[in-house]
Amino acid sequence: MVGHLKHKGFFTKELMDWNRTENDREMPWKKVRDPYKIWLSEIILQQTRVEQGRSYYNSFLSQFPDIHSLAKSNDADVFKLWEGLGYYSRCKNLIHTARFISQNLQGRFPDSYESLLELKGVGPYTAAAIASFAYDIPHAVVDGNVVRVLARFFGIDSSFQDQTGKAMFQELAQALLDKNNPAEYNQAIMDFGATICKPKGALCSDCPLSKKCQALLTDRVYELPFKSKAKTKKTRWMFYIVAKYGNEVLIRLRTEKDIWQNLHEFILFESPSDLEPTEILESEKISSICKKPYILVHVSERFQHILTHQTLNMRFICIEMKQKPKSEKYHFEKWNRLKKIAFPKAILRFLENYPLR
Repeated sequence: MVGHLKHKGFFTKELMDWNRTENDREMPWKKVRDPYKIWLSEIILQQTRVEQGRSYYNSFLSQFPDIHSLAKSNDADVFKLWEGLGYYSRCKNLIHTARFISQNLQGRFPDSYESLLELKGVGPYTAAAIASFAYDIPHAVVDGNVVRVLARFFGIDSSFQDQTGKAMFQELAQALLDKNNPAEYNQAIMDFGATICKPKGALCSDCPLSKKCQALLTDRVYELPFKSKAKTKKTRWMFYIVAKYGNEVLIRLRTEKDIWQNLHEFILFESPSDLEPTEILESEKISSICKKPYILVHVSERFQHILTHQTLNMRFICIEMKQKPKSEKYHFEKWNRLKKIAFPKAILRFLENYPLR
């Protein structure tokens, strides 16, 4: 740690000077002091690019301008607004925390780092962001942009993905923080990582830190930050039976602790390997719901949907039922109402490309 602090004064001064003279990055939540708006933006931006998150942030604020309006909302409406962002546990935590703050804290956000950490869905980074941006509490944020800047400038080989490395980066970030201007410093280092010290195409020739950047001096800019070997992705084969009867179709709400919890889907048949449509339709699980006679009207192409830790091989099999089936697990919904219901992005992709009438 001592070695890493060798250029502490230079790093912080140059970063703050760059922020005040060169940083022109604009975002709707920048320089906002309202903890509700800061919290909302940070939850949306977890695992989401700024360009995508911006429109969702504006939509949420338009529909839910304060914590009380979000807390009083219907779950389905919130999930529908979240549709397409992925990582839906964030949405579930958003609703839970909004109701907790509205009902138990009279709508007031906690005003200390430690108490913010107690909120569901709020981790060290989000707590530090709210604490510094809303309350000027000197607590350093550490996200992917920050880790990249620190790893490159100080030549750090440790991985942020293990606990030892994570603690080291947090300690270093805290030591570098401008304690008198924590909000400005935190925003500056995140913006610097996003616009100058980028993952690819780093603008080293424009970097005010370049003359003491260890990664640049040792030709390791794109080797840092060091990442542990990625975990092997799980592969799944998911086949959806789109069973229509007149202008209605069978769907259900996913409630299991799995991907897409609290979103809707068609009749799912999951297999350890690829299968032909006839094999699926004749399986006991599907034939017990979709009894003959029916007409096979469409089979989609196989396509992959990539998640962080999973690869989904998917296909949609569309049938027209001649008699209305009964199922305790699935219920009928009118086809023209599907656009008002929250579905996973993969199913939305099907609906957009294969709009059966």
